[in-house]
Amino acid sequence: MFEKNKFSEKIKPALSAMYPDADAAEKRYADAVEAFFALYGETDEFSVFSVAGRSEICGNHTDHNHGQVVAASIDLDIIAVAKKADGTIIRVKSEGFNEDIVDISSLEPQENEKFRSSALIRGVCDGIIGSGGKAGGFCAYTTSKILKGSGLSSSAAFEDMIGTIENHLYNDGKFDFTQISIISQYAENKFFGKPCGLMDQIACAAGGFVHIDFADPKNPVTERIEFSPEKYGYSLYIVNTGGSHADLNDDYASVPAEMKAVAKFFGKEVLCGITEDELVESAKAIREDLGDRALLRALHFVRENERVKQISSYIASGDIKGFLSVINESGRSSAMLLQNYYSVKAPDEQGIGLACAIAESVMNGDGACRVHGGGFAGTAQVFVPADKEAAFVRAMECAFGAGCATKLMIRPMGAVKVY
Repeated sequence: MFEKNKFSEKIKPALSAMYPDADAAEKRYADAVEAFFALYGETDEFSVFSVAGRSEICGNHTDHNHGQVVAASIDLDIIAVAKKADGTIIRVKSEGFNEDIVDISSLEPQENEKFRSSALIRGVCDGIIGSGGKAGGFCAYTTSKILKGSGLSSSAAFEDMIGTIENHLYNDGKFDFTQISIISQYAENKFFGKPCGLMDQIACAAGGFVHIDFADPKNPVTERIEFSPEKYGYSLYIVNTGGSHADLNDDYASVPAEMKAVAKFFGKEVLCGITEDELVESAKAIREDLGDRALLRALHFVRENERVKQISSYIASGDIKGFLSVINESGRSSAMLLQNYYSVKAPDEQGIGLACAIAESVMNGDGACRVHGGGFAGTAQVFVPADKEAAFVRAMECAFGAGCATKLMIRPMGAVKVY
């Protein structure tokens, strides 16, 4: 029989490291176990897992051209209660969604599963087997604090979760976070049907701050870095400025396409390895061939990679002022060169730029702000000094409504088995 008190005692040390409010987390975990029992029956043979959401810190739109990124795992996460099941059937019930039932005796992409979570489950299992591991049946209940469309990587966290469950239930945890991330990306690209980089999956799985170099995308170089902005009196906020009324797919697709068009001008597939001097020396020809925006976006890529190296150095040395200055420079570059603060289809909707403008007004020369994630609409990222937090939240809510500003904590663990 399930003994709630013993369960809570066992997981509390881990929860204290992962969440700002361990008591609330403890209740959430216990509720998840009860929900699992209601679905799949009470048992002592269950495990509990957590996978973090992520916040991109620097490296906006660099991963798809084999650039560099710094990202961080955050306290908003997905948790799962799971147990092994005989056979090849996987059942996953995510809170608020219908149950996915997937038979992994077939591991070919299914056309009718495209853009559905069942495709991710099947794809992760295929990726694990293709990587020399084992995949088997299980039942799981999941609940998530990562809002879809928030720029905090709900889909990547779900993929990493399926991989983490299989890793511990059937593979003795032998796959590290980078391997799980590569398997997750494979599932999203080949089975789900969405081209994606690898930054989201790695940042969700790694824990803490992580510097990722995608020069060789099949073998990304990762380095975890210990750093806490709170230690220096700054809190990380994500501001939801609202979605766009425009279809943004073309806007998103134009960024890697234009960068790769400039790379092709130099006879390469991606911008990685091309220098700013080369871009400037060929500016006239690039402008005539591809237009100004493509050149500006290529310049952003080259400079943003240098900023990633800078900010990693500042994080490692605990230089908070240097850290904040690079965040601001990244934001300005995204606005001016990358041009993903709003969609040209909806010029009246400029929530990201407005959030940054209001943040700068409130913080008065302190703190830092930038676009968060893909951009064109959605979320802004702001590092707010402690003495300005209340004023900052009030100002944001005046513009974007109650609850628009979410405070995040950088957590040291990414994808983990908690129990």
